[in-house]
Amino acid sequence: MKSKILIALLSAACLLPSCATWKSTLPKPNEVLADLNKVNTHWQKEHPITPADKWAPYADYSPFWQNAAYHTGNLAAWQITRNTDYLDYTRRWAEGNHWQGATSTQKNKWRYDYGERPEFVLFGDWQICFQSYAELYNIDKSMGLADTDPQQVEKITRAREVMEYEMSTDKNDYWWWADGLYMVMPVMVRLGNITHNDQYGEKLYEYWMYAKNLMYDQEEHLFYRDGKYVYPKHKSVNGKKDFWARGDGWVLAALARCMDELPSDYKYMNEFRQTYLEMAAAVAHSQQPEGYWTRSILDADHAPGPETSGTAFFTYSLLWGIRKGLLPRKEYLPVCLKAWNYLTQTAIQEDGSLGYVQPIGERAIPGQTVDQKSTAGFGVGAFLLAAKEMYLLAK
Repeated sequence: MKSKILIALLSAACLLPSCATWKSTLPKPNEVLADLNKVNTHWQKEHPITPADKWAPYADYSPFWQNAAYHTGNLAAWQITRNTDYLDYTRRWAEGNHWQGATSTQKNKWRYDYGERPEFVLFGDWQICFQSYAELYNIDKSMGLADTDPQQVEKITRAREVMEYEMSTDKNDYWWWADGLYMVMPVMVRLGNITHNDQYGEKLYEYWMYAKNLMYDQEEHLFYRDGKYVYPKHKSVNGKKDFWARGDGWVLAALARCMDELPSDYKYMNEFRQTYLEMAAAVAHSQQPEGYWTRSILDADHAPGPETSGTAFFTYSLLWGIRKGLLPRKEYLPVCLKAWNYLTQTAIQEDGSLGYVQPIGERAIPGQTVDQKSTAGFGVGAFLLAAKEMYLLAK
């Protein structure tokens, strides 16, 4: 039955106008690198890492989600460029935050509803930083730093303390919003690989299934942002189901980042692969002719116009699927090329800034201004992830 569903989904994606009408070729690898370096150099120049003692979640040095999401992309940029400035930038950020997210040490006060104070240790927006800490751990290990070295152990000490405490509880509802899947799922995969603790993989699946049962629409194969937005309780301005592009971008990218690192024999891999394929077909089918995705995926008139962060996350996720052989190149590459054309020809500005990134929020907001001056670190991070995949595919 599952194989029939997948065939139907992939066939539907093949009926897209983009498959029939969009003619283009992969960009040259050096062109991709030029765009990547232009955007990333500009971002780092405009946002120097200057740690401070005060608590300021939205400052450039903070380990909060908006910065940490950027660093996932920055490390992806380093992987293909080996630009030491990129690696040093993330290392200074991690060291300046003492390899921590939220800083409370009173476990009986730790919370996981929305919060920007030190006690919200279990809230995923404070845990995404652990992705980059774990990657720096692996980078330094590959460079010869021993697992027992105090400098090495420090990188994941707090991450393990937080995640292993979380897994010791009887709760499974930690991921109650779509963004949280990107924030924490890759953390659990990376820490599971480092520690060889099978509990990470078991809890990954348990928490995922809670989130999926809460937010996944089995008909449209897309995620609502959270329980508040489930149809028909919430509708777009035209009475349609309202799926937020960046929210679904977080989810699809989370699946790609997890499957990229999970062991091939992971016993729940089919669940992740199945959902990824369903979502990929739905996303490809909803692309706008200009190559971007509107903020409300299925109602372009709800908040019309281009949006970069969701588009970049979708581009990354689909390119990854093509490169890994999960998505048919013939059907999905035209979708990615249209999106890449939008990202490089419209979103990237002359000075290297990345425009049309919807500001921090949780939904597609009718009337909200999103223009060439709208930018944010999480959007840049998403673009860098997409650029890495485009470079690897082009190469």
